[in-house]
Amino acid sequence: MASFYEQLNKQTVADDKENALSRKSVDKWIFRLLLVLIGFMPLIVMAKVVEITSPIISTNSELSSGYLGDLFTYYKSLVIIAITFISSLLLIAKILFMGGTIRKTVINYFLVIFSFVIVISTILSPSITIALNGHYNRTDGAVSWLCYIALFFIAININYPKQAIKAILFSLYPFVLINLFIMTMNFYGKDLLQYTKIQNLVSLFLPEGANLSAGSTLVGTLNQWNYMSGMFGIMAVLFLGAALYEKNTVQRIGHLVIALASMAMIFMSISSSGFLAFLVLLPFLVAALIMVTSKKQVAIVLAAFLLLTAPVLHVLASHSPVVWEETIGIFIKSNPYAEKQTEVVTSSQMNFNYLLTNKAYAADVFELPVLPESATASGSGRLYIWEKTFDLVKDKPLFGYGLDSLMYNFPHYTIDARGGLGSEDIITDKAHSLYMSLLYGTGFIGLISLLAIVISSIISAIKVAVKIKNAPIFILGAAWCAYLVQALFNDSLPSLTTVAFVLAGMMIGMTLQSKESEDVRNN
Repeated sequence: MASFYEQLNKQTVADDKENALSRKSVDKWIFRLLLVLIGFMPLIVMAKVVEITSPIISTNSELSSGYLGDLFTYYKSLVIIAITFISSLLLIAKILFMGGTIRKTVINYFLVIFSFVIVISTILSPSITIALNGHYNRTDGAVSWLCYIALFFIAININYPKQAIKAILFSLYPFVLINLFIMTMNFYGKDLLQYTKIQNLVSLFLPEGANLSAGSTLVGTLNQWNYMSGMFGIMAVLFLGAALYEKNTVQRIGHLVIALASMAMIFMSISSSGFLAFLVLLPFLVAALIMVTSKKQVAIVLAAFLLLTAPVLHVLASHSPVVWEETIGIFIKSNPYAEKQTEVVTSSQMNFNYLLTNKAYAADVFELPVLPESATASGSGRLYIWEKTFDLVKDKPLFGYGLDSLMYNFPHYTIDARGGLGSEDIITDKAHSLYMSLLYGTGFIGLISLLAIVISSIISAIKVAVKIKNAPIFILGAAWCAYLVQALFNDSLPSLTTVAFVLAGMMIGMTLQSKESEDVRNN
């Protein structure tokens, strides 16, 4: 009898070892998939013809139904969905068949609540199809957001190798360097999309007879300048943090070069969001890394970065003075790169001014309506958009209108748009703020759920990172916070938000893994 129990115990121990090896293998494959997602997915640029069914009737081509082209989002979203599905299956198999467990953290409850709110807001949306899939050239509806949440959760619940942060950084090298080439070409007037070979490459999956529209441009592998600025604000923080901490000289120089390349792309994007995110996070990043590495190294690398950034700014601002206006010009209004121009008043302008100052009335009782002057509200019109969006939220405050459907509910063609957007003819398709977009799409409950995820993730990471002096957690945390800062002025986008949520999930996963290891050592 004793022999039987001895054999049973040996079998149990053997099974435990086998399960441990299986879990380690699954974690390794999930980690690889996540690296593909953050390093390769944002590079996909392939044209797709999308059929749009508009929820409203309009003569405006942007608001009406029909076939429209997408260059940056459709195939990226397919990759995101595919990797989310495969990773989810692997995690489920690990839990059900390999003795895996779900890490206990309060963030799990907030993720569940946020997911539930997204589902409810989609069901209650007056434009369910749009809310489910998102606008055709962003694809940032409920499906994408549920993928972000799932990937965040998956990244929390795997174990990472000791050199995980290096794998993350190296997986992003091609993304930064390829975009540096594309953006530099575009900045100096040589748009790659005008070359036949590039057109043929991105048009591989277009149906016969479909072509890229005239005037299409390739500013980078993300949709638009604002997104490029936000993304490379994150990259600059991530790689500068790695350069400040890295012990290997060659790798430190490599990270520093990529950080400088990211800064160059922030400058060339002619958008302030990434620059502001970098400035906000820089002092916190430096203060955190001083605690875990040599102060001398931090000082030398930081000084080198700042000294090398100055000539990059000079060269780019000399080519386009707007570079200065969207970066340093936020704080210093005088632009040393702008040529002084004397205003020349033509005879036609003088005649026009004469007509304005010499009014004639058909009758005393008849007055023309007073039109607001053409002007742009603060934040390149953002303040006006936020005010109008918040007015919409007042009618559906709990669950909102459904994600990424603002264009079909925003009050277009109003007279006061002249004073906010410069013209009453502009179609507003997004809120230009992640937080305002979520407030509109999922109501106050959805926004509060996201903020709860954000706050709890940052607090839990800081507690552990400070206690055990963990630099990778600090670096990933700074990148996550950079995303959150730039999101004040930018909308969500699958290729941007996926990368941020995966990095944040990795940060929490490493935090909990470090905490578990610390608890084992203490016991």
